[in-house]
Amino acid sequence: MGAALTLPGKLVLLGAGRMGSAMLEGWLKAGAEGGKIAVIDPAPPEKTARLIAEAGAALNPEPETLADAAVFVAAVKPQMMDKALSGVAPALRAGNPLVISIAAGKPISAFKAHFGQAAPVIRAMPNTPAAIGRGITGFAASAEVTEAQKALARALLAALGEVVEVDSEEQIDAVTAVSGSGPAYVFLLAECLAKAGEAQGLAPELAEKLARATIAGAGELMIQSGEAAEALRRAVTSPGGTTAAALELLMDERGAGLCDLMTRAVAAAAARSRELAG
Repeated sequence: MGAALTLPGKLVLLGAGRMGSAMLEGWLKAGAEGGKIAVIDPAPPEKTARLIAEAGAALNPEPETLADAAVFVAAVKPQMMDKALSGVAPALRAGNPLVISIAAGKPISAFKAHFGQAAPVIRAMPNTPAAIGRGITGFAASAEVTEAQKALARALLAALGEVVEVDSEEQIDAVTAVSGSGPAYVFLLAECLAKAGEAQGLAPELAEKLARATIAGAGELMIQSGEAAEALRRAVTSPGGTTAAALELLMDERGAGLCDLMTRAVAAAAARSRELAG
């Protein structure tokens, strides 16, 4: 068990949806002091509301009471962000808190517009497995963020799973395309694998169960073994066997294989991420 999560001061969480609630639960499990946490959400889930009350955290306090906040975590949907910030940012701005956003498509500049150009801002991109603590979050920091603030951000984001830092905000678009959107690619693979099983005569329920367990198990094997995906793939591919027959199609080097298709898909997602960020 690691050291308890120590907050340097008041932490304000804006948004208690799936991600926000997962973070709050993770912080409290890590030993964060509930009395230092304030949650802003007009209608938090019942489970989260109970957690807030039991931890002694504040729910929807008056903005004026948050002026001394050390950390502000924005976890509302991107399309709601500017309206939500307009209600709390003026009260927090004078204290110059560390701002952490997990909103897709919202650049660092969008938060500086509310908190000032000197604000230390971290833009983070988690993915949906973060809701169960098994995600991975990539983050980029503005020049104003200190090393101590980066360490705090890593500790706070660790509530969602693994955490990695990228060299520049521009790389968040690639993070979004690979890991942010990535779970959907995996879910599609499960769909396609199940349908392929049906085409071979399996009952739909059985085909889906086989596909789901295979993908979940393979993912867990990658985590526990620590081996590279390529090494694991080679280990289960016997020359001239059934797996090799399938991979001959999936690894078609003429531009029709899975790797080429995935490269184009990720490029499309990255391009759209850049468009959304403006």
